[in-house]
Amino acid sequence: MVQKPYKIGYTTGVFDLFHVGHLNILKKAKEHCEYLIVGVSTDELVMSYKNKKTVIPFHERMEIIEGIKYVDMVIPQTNRDKFSAWEILKFDAMFVGDDWKGNHLFNEVERKFNEVGVEIIYFPYTAGVSTTLVKQKIKI
Repeated sequence: MVQKPYKIGYTTGVFDLFHVGHLNILKKAKEHCEYLIVGVSTDELVMSYKNKKTVIPFHERMEIIEGIKYVDMVIPQTNRDKFSAWEILKFDAMFVGDDWKGNHLFNEVERKFNEVGVEIIYFPYTAGVSTTLVKQKIKI
């Protein structure tokens, strides 16, 4: 068995209207870690920062992510504080789409993570697919 670079990995998302871009980040993350923890944003959290209602309710989105073979553990994401998540979960690496690179939220998280030896790995965003595009195609 090939040794993976990280023992525990972490990623988060809303995962509303699950699509291949979501699957890609979960698959790539699992390729880099032995144990993958996924935080699924609660409906309240999504409303608080996106001012949008999810199409798929929180508990159903949790079930969908739990059913993905690349995922070892699913937890609710009730806030966007990635450092407080690390304080509880003690992951070695966090995986995110490169559309977040340079974002003020992640610049601060990178600084804090550097101090404790946690790496942020940015994966290329899957071009041509997003929940927003899916909604537009089906006119939600």
